Amino acid sequence: MQPRTGGRPATPRLILATRNAGKVSELRAILEAADLDVELVGADAYPDIPDVKETGVTFAENALLKAHALARATGHPAVADDSGLCVDVLGGAPGIFSARWAGTHGDDRANLSLLLAQLADISDEHRAAHFACAAALALPDGTQRVVEGKLEGTLRHAPSGTGGFGYDPILQPLGDTRTCAELTPNEKNAISHRGQAFRALAPVVRELLG
Repeated sequence: MQPRTGGRPATPRLILATRNAGKVSELRAILEAADLDVELVGADAYPDIPDVKETGVTFAENALLKAHALARATGHPAVADDSGLCVDVLGGAPGIFSARWAGTHGDDRANLSLLLAQLADISDEHRAAHFACAAALALPDGTQRVVEGKLEGTLRHAPSGTGGFGYDPILQPLGDTRTCAELTPNEKNAISHRGQAFRALAPVVRELLG
């Protein structure tokens, strides 16, 4: 139960396991659109808490690891997400290894170049892929929920577009003629795997935080 101030429950604080201000703003807008009175802050509000190693073997496991660690460390409910690119012909890879596919974490250009080289001889009809995201909400008492989002598409043979990051320049969403890197930020947020997961999280926040 939330402590009361002046007869009303205090606004619950929710922590998002990221230091990316854009991601915090995205989830905050979704929660506001759902008419949820929650104080959302990023992990940078707790600079002494170290980042959690993503040792899970699924997106959901990694999201839960981060959410539980942050909830335990702060005593507040926490949200975390994990996402990546899953290529059908590669059996779902790079998957959880998307950010370090070429060996160095976060080297977008190297990851992209390696993946394109691996798929160089794959024809268009076999280049199906999707972005996947798992978003987890964990409470300090151990309660947890996980929701997921997915953006289906096909992979281009060469990058196109300057927006976004990661594999955005080569994934063309189904029903569109542009890559994710050619969409405006609003267009991308409306269909993205993370946007879908965050929107699915809003009723979970309402259920658990009231």
